[in-house]
Amino acid sequence: MAPPEKPQAFATTRWSLIAAAGQKNAPDAHAALSTLCGLYWHPCYAFVRRRGYAADPAFDLTQGFFLRLLERNDLATVDRERGRFRSWLLAALKHHLTNDWHREQAQKRGGGAIHHSIDGTEAESEYGRFEPADDLTPEKLFERRWALAVLERVLDTLRGEYVRLGKADLFERLRGCLTGDGAGAPYAVLATELGMSEENVKVTVHRLRLRYRALLQDEVARTVEREDEVADELRYLLAALG
Repeated sequence: MAPPEKPQAFATTRWSLIAAAGQKNAPDAHAALSTLCGLYWHPCYAFVRRRGYAADPAFDLTQGFFLRLLERNDLATVDRERGRFRSWLLAALKHHLTNDWHREQAQKRGGGAIHHSIDGTEAESEYGRFEPADDLTPEKLFERRWALAVLERVLDTLRGEYVRLGKADLFERLRGCLTGDGAGAPYAVLATELGMSEENVKVTVHRLRLRYRALLQDEVARTVEREDEVADELRYLLAALG
């Protein structure tokens, strides 16, 4: 595979997306908010569920939260100098749950101004798959789901690269080697299944891991304002998963 590309300039981090979403009357504000919804929907939904709401009310509250961000132009008030966007988003979600809006008639599923391919069944399925019953606080669960969302986007990007190279099957067989948790099959087994030598499998996995780490760093870089914050955010992500 080609050498890992350098991370994009920090001017194109998530903050540019947030800024676009905060310009209520701008042509691309709706699309930017829809993208943010896709990135942060599941962490917000998981937080609401862990706060004690059943699946349907949690879906309506999460949907309503993102709609309110657009209607009230709240994103225009985000100060990038005052911490991570995820921290601001969580504080805004907490406020949303304590205001009077959630006692009004819930938005009908699929309605509203944001068109994003998430429905109640899919949202609850993701919640059940990634959020087993445990003693995590809603805040810790939000952070954990945020970290998982980051890793999912990295895997999707890496998968896309292999698909474009015509190596989708190779990626699916080797992806278990990325996590380091023992999920991957032994190299000897993989070599037999792939018709490769064991040494070649080791080299391929090594390159796959290098690319994965580069993409992970790039993805995290998009969520912070300065380059010197990337290492701290990576440590925070790993801690959230732990």
